[in-house]
Amino acid sequence: MELKDTLNLPVTNFPMRANLVEREPMRVMRWEKIDLYQAIQKKNAEGPLFVLHDGPPFTNGDVHIGTALNKILKDIILRYKSMRGYRTPYVPGWDCHGLPIEHKVSKTLKEEKRELSASALREECAHFSRSFMEKQRKQFQRLGVLADWEQEYRTLEPSYEASILEVLAKFVEQGQVYRGKKPVYWSIPCKTALAEAEIEYREHTSPSIYVKFPVREESLNFFRSSEGLSSDNQEISTGMAISFVIWTTTPWTLPANLAIAVHPKVEYVLLKVREEHFIIAAALVQDFVHKCSLGHFEIAKRFVGADFEHLMTKHPFIDRDSPIVLADYVTTDVGTGCVHTAPGHGLEDYITGLKYGLPTYCPVDDEGCYIDDGQVPAALVGVSVFDVDGHCAANEVVVERLKKEGTLLGMRPYVHQYPHCWRSKTPVIFRAMDQWFIALDEHDMREKAQQMIAGVKWIPEYGENRIRGSLSTRPDWCISRQRAWGVPLPVFFDEHGEALLDASVIRAIAEKIEQFGSNFWFDRSAEEILEGVDLAENFRGKKLKKGTDTLDVWIDSGVSHYAVLKKWENLSFPADLYLEGSDQHRGWFQSSLLTSVVINDGKAPYRTVLTHGFIVGEDGKKISKSDGKLQTADDYVNKFGADVIRLWIASEDFKADIPISDDILNHVSGTYRTIRNTLRFQLGNLYDFDESKDAVKQREMTPIDRWILQRLKQLILQCTEAYEIYDFHKVYQSLNRFCSVELSATYHDILKDRLYTYAPHWKERRSSQTALAMIFKVLVRLLAPILTFTTDEAMAYFQGNQEYVDGVAVHLMNWPDASEIEDFAEEWEVDQIIQFREKIHEKLEVLRKNKTIGQSLDAKVVIKGDDALFEILKKYKKDLPEFFIVSQVVLERIRNDTVVEAEPCSWERCQRSWRRVPERVGYGEFKNISERCQLALEAILQKK
Repeated sequence: MELKDTLNLPVTNFPMRANLVEREPMRVMRWEKIDLYQAIQKKNAEGPLFVLHDGPPFTNGDVHIGTALNKILKDIILRYKSMRGYRTPYVPGWDCHGLPIEHKVSKTLKEEKRELSASALREECAHFSRSFMEKQRKQFQRLGVLADWEQEYRTLEPSYEASILEVLAKFVEQGQVYRGKKPVYWSIPCKTALAEAEIEYREHTSPSIYVKFPVREESLNFFRSSEGLSSDNQEISTGMAISFVIWTTTPWTLPANLAIAVHPKVEYVLLKVREEHFIIAAALVQDFVHKCSLGHFEIAKRFVGADFEHLMTKHPFIDRDSPIVLADYVTTDVGTGCVHTAPGHGLEDYITGLKYGLPTYCPVDDEGCYIDDGQVPAALVGVSVFDVDGHCAANEVVVERLKKEGTLLGMRPYVHQYPHCWRSKTPVIFRAMDQWFIALDEHDMREKAQQMIAGVKWIPEYGENRIRGSLSTRPDWCISRQRAWGVPLPVFFDEHGEALLDASVIRAIAEKIEQFGSNFWFDRSAEEILEGVDLAENFRGKKLKKGTDTLDVWIDSGVSHYAVLKKWENLSFPADLYLEGSDQHRGWFQSSLLTSVVINDGKAPYRTVLTHGFIVGEDGKKISKSDGKLQTADDYVNKFGADVIRLWIASEDFKADIPISDDILNHVSGTYRTIRNTLRFQLGNLYDFDESKDAVKQREMTPIDRWILQRLKQLILQCTEAYEIYDFHKVYQSLNRFCSVELSATYHDILKDRLYTYAPHWKERRSSQTALAMIFKVLVRLLAPILTFTTDEAMAYFQGNQEYVDGVAVHLMNWPDASEIEDFAEEWEVDQIIQFREKIHEKLEVLRKNKTIGQSLDAKVVIKGDDALFEILKKYKKDLPEFFIVSQVVLERIRNDTVVEAEPCSWERCQRSWRRVPERVGYGEFKNISERCQLALEAILQKK
């Protein structure tokens, strides 16, 4: 036997290399085999209920890294809550209808040159959606997400579709649904109206133009007779040209101009430039003159906007009047202070049009082309307003027409944030058309929703202001869509075009759809759909035609609280938590709130709303599915492993945007290795420890062990508090610091001598093993919600030193209890010594750099002093060599603060422990060992 064979070196089968990419899928299969999700629910069957309601992702592609962020955050929370004893049913959802899916299917059909009926297209969409449900489910499971995958909710299921119509019926019953022609966001490529939540703003370059609207002759008298606010006494002669000048970034909307809006309180000037006069906001004169290259100018008169109301101007190229109207939304930030107003192409314009009795005129069809209505100039009929890569044919034709008429004063490119369709990524237009709306101000709905917001906890707190602001400014809810793939809007029309939308009829149709599915609407005639339905008297006996619109998908997901939380036995209403991206303040959070106003008697569907930011690249820009880069969850998982991705998510303050890059993930991988090596060190040094026989009572442990347990107690409290308030980055920081500093660099380092060289059964060694076992069991549980795979693996090796052990799963364990760690009154003394180690290490590092010593055990430390610290050091004198990992410590009392000196130790080295000792002895065949090693060998060999 060699001397090294007598050491208690670590022994464990827990692999040093994680091989997460290869080994994690096998653990997923293991969890499925033992049905871990149901085992957790059974364990906590009598515990308090905690419901995190899942916001459904669209089933239109692979799981994006941003979606992975969302699902992992939910999984972290639920695993933590379940370990705290909560019953945590988690029903995942799928958003199956709508534009994202139909757009992809239609694109494929177009590439394949296939045309399908609405019913056939719906079948293709349903198949597409279901296929991605299967794919995404596997991808979520690969991320370590536990859920009730057997009981998912899907918005395409007949029972769910019926719930959607039941909620719609309630809106109709309250008289909140109406049909009107008003501007809505319109996606030309997708040929449908869009909800505000389906809009994203992108940088766009538009042609900004300054256009003259000449004042009508009868309105010129106002300027001749008016003194204005001031005057240079110049006379306005007959025939002199005066024009209001508008500025717009959408020249194509000029054919729909019906008025010019000015602010009633803003100061305007009559600007003389050579033989012409222009009306401009006073604050914008210099900018206007510069950008239109007008040269010398004079201010002839001054006015306020209210002076101009009802004056009449001429449209720049159509034989039509444009009256001057007043509007408080007019600003003087840019432009001219005179706003081109087209009620058919803008919401503010529309509202102004209602005030002044202007028609909601929109001469653009579904394809985005001008129609021939007798008003649009022939040169524009059929021309598209669609902007493709900054090129818009209609803009060009309008500008040419303005030049020809002599009404274009200037044109410059203008870079600004412009609304784009979230699916086609192309600029949208505002377009007035007949749509169905929910009136948000009927029955005080908006006010009730605002009141509900106050009763919800918003994390971060600014989320409350975001949803309040979005709700207060949003227009009435446009709920109709011109698509085939969705829940039908069950409206009928008679031969005169009069609409029937009746609550009792909708409920009757909902019952049929629950039985047959929503294809029933598309496959049957109006007569078949209405068979057995009691119609309102004014529609009886009429020839009815069914509508073709579908409902906004934000209603689909927005009723999930009713369709799922209120109708499923194992769930409850309201949910304890909604967790989605911050964009959902104007999306799912809001649609859920609004539907809850009518269906749940004004009770919010959630108690707490937690939001996360977006995944961004190193440049800070949001990473989107449409960027053309591989950004799926699988891309990252197949490179780094799910646990590293989960650890990265936990490392960031997810309430803000989260940066991702290979460098960031490589750094997190380093942290992961530190944690794994920490667990492996503990497992390796517990190979001969039987807790039932070898454990040492806490009060009998050595000081260093009791000290680390106090640190462990603080760690439990810190991490628990951070988990409770969803500050996972603080959990990450605390655990990383504990593993790398307090364990690896301090406690583990100090322990190695006693763990490796003491006799196995010596109390000091058993004391440290007891502490290591306690630390390990706490660490794996604190880490378990985040490192789901690694901690489960480590616990199996702790219990049975193999990959899987029947009946062992870390996620079935209870959360660590800090009160189980007894207080240690002398903790502060040991802490003083541990902090003092830094000064020792500084001195030893100088000796090492000078090559005076090879390792710290070659050193002797002399500590001189006479202060409080010196008294503590004196009290623990026998432990100091171990604490400082040196061979000799000498204390000398002098009248001074404590100081440190270090020098080579002159003693001889023990060939077994490598410590230097005053005298070496032998034992049997082993020579040149310390007296302590002699006793250890005697105990080891005699036992054998």
